Amino acid sequence: MAPEAPVDFGTKKISTGLEMEYSKKAYVTFLAGTGDYVKGVVGLAKGLRKVKSAYPLVVAILPDVPEEHREILRAQGCIVYEIEPIYPPDNQIQFAMAYYVINYSKLRIWNFLQYSKMVYLDADIQVYENIDHLLDTPNGYFYAVMDCFCEKTWSHSPQFSIGYCQQCPNKVTWPAEMGSPPPLYFNAGMCVFEPSRLTYESLLEALKITPPTPFAEQDFLNMFFQQVYKPIPLVYNLVLAMLWRHPENVELEKVKVVHYCAAGSKPWRYTGQEANMDREDIKMLVKKWWDIYEDASLDFKAEESSAAEEETFSKPSILAAMPEPAVSYIPAPSAA
Repeated sequence: MAPEAPVDFGTKKISTGLEMEYSKKAYVTFLAGTGDYVKGVVGLAKGLRKVKSAYPLVVAILPDVPEEHREILRAQGCIVYEIEPIYPPDNQIQFAMAYYVINYSKLRIWNFLQYSKMVYLDADIQVYENIDHLLDTPNGYFYAVMDCFCEKTWSHSPQFSIGYCQQCPNKVTWPAEMGSPPPLYFNAGMCVFEPSRLTYESLLEALKITPPTPFAEQDFLNMFFQQVYKPIPLVYNLVLAMLWRHPENVELEKVKVVHYCAAGSKPWRYTGQEANMDREDIKMLVKKWWDIYEDASLDFKAEESSAAEEETFSKPSILAAMPEPAVSYIPAPSAA
């Protein structure tokens, strides 16, 4: 096993002894607090192992994550780094959900400079097919899946009031009297990005002058990366609401990544009582998550990590794996 090398993230390093010199790319997720989201991270680590990913899972944690949870993550082969929280300016408090505030801390991952490229995945995501090829995308762009505007969490927006959604832009067209349609908007629960000191510092500077936004860091990232955003197919981040809002766009058997972000859909809390949660496809996806989480054969085995350093992995061409999404590209206005 390669020796652990000191890296200056501007953050506090939490030693795991599992860092591998062979990997300059990685998956990364975020964890805060003492709650049950640690189960989501464990499930994600096991899911990546099941699909035989060549890359490690890095977990950026806030100081309030208890040692017990850190040990659970280390035992699952995760590389754990403690990061300092990032809070928005005092005037940025008008969020759709109060807990969104802490999500600005995710910006720290742009300072993970030992990695040339990373795929960020929320802790309520599961990977069901190997997606390592996303780490071979051309540099210089921010890749993510377009969001849907149809759920009530979007009720504050003109898109919701008009009934316009970028997932089906021709169903209800954007009113001509309102000018050009809004620029393409991504769900930030999954994205492909390149850590960069310059980008990191620019993000923090931009945050100081950005007006309040309902979806906190997601809105902020959409504004910041608007000019370099490249949509990728929804198979890389199936937000569950797509199943009932846009079923014509979903081929469930082809979905590689499922995002359990709908109310009541977290597998480790699932009761089936919330709206849409009694659907058969939802029940199937919840069971699918539990099958991975409870599979002891997917638990991390330390002896496998050294073998992974020497193994050569073949990753399919990104151009072959990712067809161009059927969307109309809209010239993005200045973010100023």
